[in-house]
Amino acid sequence: QVQLVESGGGLVQPGGSLRLSCTASGIIFSYYDMGWYRQAPGKEREWVASITRKGIKTYANSVKARFTISRENSNNTVDLQMNNLNPEDTAVYYCRASGYDSWGQGTQVTVSS
Repeated sequence: QVQLVESGGGLVQPGGSLRLSCTASGIIFSYYDMGWYRQAPGKEREWVASITRKGIKTYANSVKARFTISRENSNNTVDLQMNNLNPEDTAVYYCRASGYDSWGQGTQVTVSS
């Protein structure tokens, strides 16, 4: 069973940056594609970005050119660098390992002046 722990969220002003991190355990991390998702209040959870086990990255159009996903297999971590944040990015952010329907507790990102 995979366990996922997200961290790094917080309150940031529009135009600011945050770096989220997710640590996975219970799996051979390097074997799995990893993704970041988010859920804003009153909305469904949506996909944000993914990175394959070979390092190929894809992004939702809404975050392309602002967010960067990366992974460090030696630490079992997948990070999300978020730049030029805007209020529409406010959400709880989650990571997920492909093939598992397991979620961590998420980390809250609030973009507000």
